[in-house]
Amino acid sequence: MNLLPQRIALRYLFARKSHNVINMISAVGLVGMAIGTAALIAILSVFNGFDHLVSSALGDYSPEIRIIPSAGKTFTPDASLLEWLSSCEEVESVSQTLEEQVFLSFEGTQSLARIKGVDSVAEHSSRLAAHITDGGWELHRNGRPMAVAGSGLAYRLGASPRFFTPIDIHYPERGSNISMTNPQASLRSVHIKLGGVVSVNAELDSKLLLVPLETVRELLDCGSEVSALEIRTKEGVKLSAFRRKVQEHLGDSFRVQDSYMQNESLFRMMRYEKLAIYLILLFVVLIIAFNIYSSLTMLIIEKEPDRQTLLALGMEAGQTRAIFRWEGLLVSLLGMAAGIVLGIVLVLLQQRFGFVKMPGNYIVDSYPVVLRLSDILWTILGVSAIGSVIAFIPSRKL
Repeated sequence: MNLLPQRIALRYLFARKSHNVINMISAVGLVGMAIGTAALIAILSVFNGFDHLVSSALGDYSPEIRIIPSAGKTFTPDASLLEWLSSCEEVESVSQTLEEQVFLSFEGTQSLARIKGVDSVAEHSSRLAAHITDGGWELHRNGRPMAVAGSGLAYRLGASPRFFTPIDIHYPERGSNISMTNPQASLRSVHIKLGGVVSVNAELDSKLLLVPLETVRELLDCGSEVSALEIRTKEGVKLSAFRRKVQEHLGDSFRVQDSYMQNESLFRMMRYEKLAIYLILLFVVLIIAFNIYSSLTMLIIEKEPDRQTLLALGMEAGQTRAIFRWEGLLVSLLGMAAGIVLGIVLVLLQQRFGFVKMPGNYIVDSYPVVLRLSDILWTILGVSAIGSVIAFIPSRKL
């Protein structure tokens, strides 16, 4: 294998040029590629950190596996189904929930909300207790039902666990027509005191109201119906395999959802945002890479006598073009390598010390970062492709 073009390119790279401006432009291109590559790794890691925060918060609210009916809003789980689920070695707990859209009023303030009734299993094992911002995690106090509201909903109503006034929950009477003259007579209502305020994410916080399952059944005037069965699995369980196992057992009458399927639109949006940022930063790297294009073009002009000499000595024209392609590629690769090291070091320092703080009042003090090998590989692929194209364009004119 003839390595002469690579050796000459390496010599040109570290040799001092006749025109100092070529050195300066090459240095700017190399430093720019390093900064752009480091920015790619750092910003993608920040996205991973926020993704991890959102996933963790949703994981505390959404179960690993959720069973809902394929048709209709509710179903009545039979004892054999509950017994089979409880007997599965992957299952840690099975809870029943009932959800509906309701109308709330509190001291003259009204709002729509998504009420969710949970049974005693979910009440005593829920991970939402770690997200309480005011009051406490309690759905019963002295035998009386209590409510836990999302922070956005509580703020909109002006309600607080410290107030004694209960929240009024209204829902249309089953099978009755709403009277236009006296709408209140067509509603079923329950009154419940707020025991705590929870914060998961902005969307849930603005509409969520958690109450005991029996309270929702009383409000909706239904017997043993549920909206879903929520399954918490043991640590280390492969969710995809377990989801398929449950789906095969239940058949087409039910839909079995894992964590991603329960929040598919949110996770898809986060993936699109990360892809958009990746493409934008690659475009910035492309603009920076035009410094390499400029320096390479000037170097070709300066080294034209050397190229003619090499041609006279018998070197093929394709090999002389390869010299300058390798020159541009080496500048790109050196900048990329320095940027990868710099980006990884910055991310690891942020993980360890958190020196870049979050503005405002958030659940974390500093920007969360998670370094992933896939991001490094995609960065290498994108920056290498840009460097290869930029190195090829000037040399093809020879």
